[in-house]
Parts: sequence; structure tokens; C-alpha cells
Amino acid sequence: MARPLRVFVGLLLLALAAAAAAAGVSDQPVSSQRPIVILVSIDGWRWDYLEKFAPPTIGRLARSGVRAEGLVPIFPSKTFPNHYTIVTGQHASRHGIVSNNMVDPELPGRFTLSNRDVQQDTRWWGGEPLWVTAERQGQIAGTMFWPGSDVEIAGRRPTYWRMYEHELPNAVRVDQLLTWLKQPEAARPTLLTLYFSDVDTAGHDAGPDAPATRQAALLVDEAIARLVAGVEALGLTGRTNIVLVSDHGMSPLSADRVIVLDDYIDVSTVTLIDSAPIVGLTPRAGISVESVYAALKDKHPALAVYTRATLPEEHRLRDHPRLPAIIGVADDGWHPTTRERMKRGGEDFAGGDHGFEPKNRSMHGLFVAAGPQFKAGLVVPAFENVHIYELLCKVLGLRPATNDGDVAVTASFLR
Repeated sequence: MARPLRVFVGLLLLALAAAAAAAGVSDQPVSSQRPIVILVSIDGWRWDYLEKFAPPTIGRLARSGVRAEGLVPIFPSKTFPNHYTIVTGQHASRHGIVSNNMVDPELPGRFTLSNRDVQQDTRWWGGEPLWVTAERQGQIAGTMFWPGSDVEIAGRRPTYWRMYEHELPNAVRVDQLLTWLKQPEAARPTLLTLYFSDVDTAGHDAGPDAPATRQAALLVDEAIARLVAGVEALGLTGRTNIVLVSDHGMSPLSADRVIVLDDYIDVSTVTLIDSAPIVGLTPRAGISVESVYAALKDKHPALAVYTRATLPEEHRLRDHPRLPAIIGVADDGWHPTTRERMKRGGEDFAGGDHGFEPKNRSMHGLFVAAGPQFKAGLVVPAFENVHIYELLCKVLGLRPATNDGDVAVTASFLR
């Protein structure tokens, strides 16, 4: 980032703090001055990247607002379940997005990240996402990508939205959001979302400690700087709250930490729905659940194996119909796979992965919130992402839908 822009962003963040102090004396803003929330997801941003990579703009936002020591994902620590929990305040057992890959005995097709046709079936999506809550209560939402935001949910879509385009440049994403913010007051959204995938992609390809992951973090930081500068240029700094989150962290993989499923079962006798690091499989016709379970249970010290009915209660998913019959959970940094997948050459174990137990520190993500509704210079302990929906409803003056969060967890964040 050029020096004039660094100085400009620094002055802008001082203005954010000043506006926040002024906002503290007001109870309910008039309708023409409703708070604006921009919820930004940086997929795969691990809790320690803020110190490890020193991104200048995100660092300044953290210092001028509220920063958590980590954001704890739900199980599994995968992209779709956690993004949807953040905007619904519900655990996966209630909102239904139990993994990136899943099947439902009552619904056609297999839900995957790439199967857009299946994703568009609204029956997969439970709960009420934040953009629907806002629209139901007379506010306007604009979603520049977020899992579920390009699907009609509860009979609604955001007023402004775009179908997800993975290759769309970050600058174009930011500029689209700023275009929505340029609308006249009556048409301007008060809730907006942004999504960046760069850091997750680099973490998978190269690992969480790689130079490529640092470069990806700094590229996203430049996009955040563009966003902050655009908000200031529109004269909206005094009412705009920028909330940065991530869905999960990242663990390094190694060729020394591989679990080959073929060593224990004939993989041709099962349907493999998930394989790394959560193993999800269902026996094919004529093969019993009990026999496959017995063949895997306690066979590898780094793979805990459960049935749908014995999954630990702490995961809040026991007996969910969208779970496969058998679930294996690998230890942090271990990679379950099959010989066929290894033979195809698509796995060199030089990168990283997520999906491991949420209690692992490596899976914790980012939470930073700066703006007039948030305290300045506050560092809080790590907290679970299920509480963010209630927090954002409070900031926007919305009545939250039924959820699993607790507004008391984040009450100290606000002025």
C-alpha cells in the first residue's frame, strides 16, 4: 500500500473512533441515520494471522475497535456450516447445513460446494439468515457473496445480491458493495456482506505458515483498505460498523500424518461422502453399519470413529438425518484418504486443512469489529461464532429470530 493511502486509512480510523464516541450519547438513531453493518468474511483466516502477517488495515481496525483472541467455530469446522451459523445464530443441528458435503434421505441430489443446482433447493437451508431478518423488518440487505445468500430462503432473497463467482477480483467485489451504498437513503442497504477466499485457498495449497498465505492475507488487507476508503468517500464513516470474521482456522498437513482407509476397510463397499479430515461414509447395500464400524473403530490412534447415534453430544449433531452412518474425526493435522485418491496424485500433503475439532486452537478464526456502535481498543477472550447473529441484530436494531446465541456474551463489545 502506498504511503499516502496508509496515512489516509490511519486518519480514517481515527475518524471512526471519534464518530463512535459521539454515537455513544444517542439512544435510538432516527430512521434516516440507521447504523450500517458491513459483515466481511475472510475464509480460512486463523486467529494468529493478525500478529503473524501484520496486515496494516485490519490491524488498525482491530486496535480501533473490538478484537477477540479467537472465534470458535461449530463442528465441523468447515466453510458452509460455519458461515451459515454466523448469520443465523443456530447450530448446524437446527439450520441443517451439517457439512460442505451431505445427503438427505428426503431430498434429491448430493449437496456439495460445487453442486449449485442442489444448493438452490431452499429445503436444505433452515433458520433465518440475518439478511432475511433485516428485510422482514423493513431494512435493506445487500450480499456480495456469502454461503446461502444466493438462495431463496424463507421465501426471500436480499434486495441486492449476486450469484457467487469464485474468480471475481476482490476490487470488483468491494466496488459492487460500494455501489449499493451509493444509493439514496431510501434504497441504501443497512446490512451488507463481503466474502474473500484468497487466504483459505493459499492455506490449503501451501499451509498456514507459507509466504503464499501471508501474501494472500496482505491482498485481502488491500481490499479492506479499499472498502474503508470507499465508505469514507461516501460520508458514511460515522454510521458504519465493519465486522471482520472468519469461518475457521487452518492446520498444516504432513506426509507423516496420513490415515489410509483402505488399510482397514474395502472402500468399494461404502459410499464416501466426506474424507478429510472428517470421514463420512455409508455402507452400500448388503454391508452392515456394524461391520464397517467395527473395522474402523480404535484401529488408528489418530482417528476417532462414531456412528450417527454415538457422535459426542458436544458436537450437537447426534442422530441428525443428514449425517452419514459412520463418522470419523481425525486428530489435528492428520489427513484421512484412500489409495485411489493418493494414486491420482492430487494429494502431496504440503498444504493445510480445516474441519478438525473446534476446540483445537488451530481451528479458531478472526473477529474484529470497529465502528460507532463498538468500543475502542477492547480485546476479549475467544468466543463461539453462534453468538454473532444476536450481536449484529442488536447493532442494527432488529428483533432476532429464534437462535442458539446469547446476547450477554457480546454485550460488553458495545458502547
